[in-house]
Amino acid sequence: MILYKYIIRQIIPIFIGALLFFVLLLSLIDLFANLWKYLTYEAPFRSIGMVMLLYIPKCISYALPISLLFSIAYAFGDLYSKNELTIIFTSGIPLWKVSVPVIVLGIGLSVFSFFFEDMIVLPTLKAKKALSRTILHQQTSGSNSEVVVKTEEGRLVYLVDFYNDEEKSLNGIIIIERKSDGNLASIIRSRKALWNGSEWLLENPLMYHWNGDVYVASNIQDSLHFSEQPDTFRRSTIDVEELSAIQAQLYIQDLKRAGLPIISALTDLYKRYAFALTPLIVILLSLSLGGFFKKNVLLMSLLSSLISAVLFYVAQMLFTMLAKLSYISPFAGAWSPVFMFLLFGIIMIRFART
Repeated sequence: MILYKYIIRQIIPIFIGALLFFVLLLSLIDLFANLWKYLTYEAPFRSIGMVMLLYIPKCISYALPISLLFSIAYAFGDLYSKNELTIIFTSGIPLWKVSVPVIVLGIGLSVFSFFFEDMIVLPTLKAKKALSRTILHQQTSGSNSEVVVKTEEGRLVYLVDFYNDEEKSLNGIIIIERKSDGNLASIIRSRKALWNGSEWLLENPLMYHWNGDVYVASNIQDSLHFSEQPDTFRRSTIDVEELSAIQAQLYIQDLKRAGLPIISALTDLYKRYAFALTPLIVILLSLSLGGFFKKNVLLMSLLSSLISAVLFYVAQMLFTMLAKLSYISPFAGAWSPVFMFLLFGIIMIRFART
């Protein structure tokens, strides 16, 4: 349809220009935020440039919703100010029908943003963080203290005072073995355990098992082998935001199997899916915002876009924090801002100029 093509031609150039502007802005913010660190460690210009280059996909991911919001609000506001939409409405074409190509564009960008985030943004962001740690001489340690790990569906429970990642050793280890009905079968204590590549070798272990109404100490049986991987005891340095959706699901399953907290990781995974719907949200907001401005369309569209984006991201941050603190469920923490702003957008469309 000629009208649909005309609407898209009004939006696309503005969208591309806004996207480039916001990507540049976000890149400069990241650069100046870390500039003093680069100067302190005399980071090479080539490495700094590579860090900025690797950060561009993430900037695109952040900038895409607000650029879409601005471009649609400005394009429709401009059409309103020129009375072009008034002519369209008086000819019997409602706002929802004029908005069809925009909604299709939003659906396409939602699908694109999810796979773009999963396949391009995450690998480049991980590489950017690794390069930043290298040029800033930042080291991460996998050693951990006060570790509790459940394995084999809770049949074995490891209590470790300290895990030394460099030595691959467990210090002050207690292994609790439970029966299938959940009752205690035995307790194994050892001062230290070393990883030999396939299993843990316990130093002078003692086993306590139930004999009648008392616990009896005995030497550990040769048939017992403990092969839980050292990574299970390491301090978690894995960021769910650096994992693909499939990898994040597997990681959460590993955490659950080990008896470790999964709320934070599950919230981040749900937020990944919820964030992909952001283009649809901003379309509803922008379609209604465009009709409010009769003068200074460019300035007011930019201002309203920034305010709407800030409100959405602040709401998302607050609900995510509440979910990670277990005040609400991970699903509610990730999806509540989406549903709230979808409802808000629908209400605004109801009162938009038509």
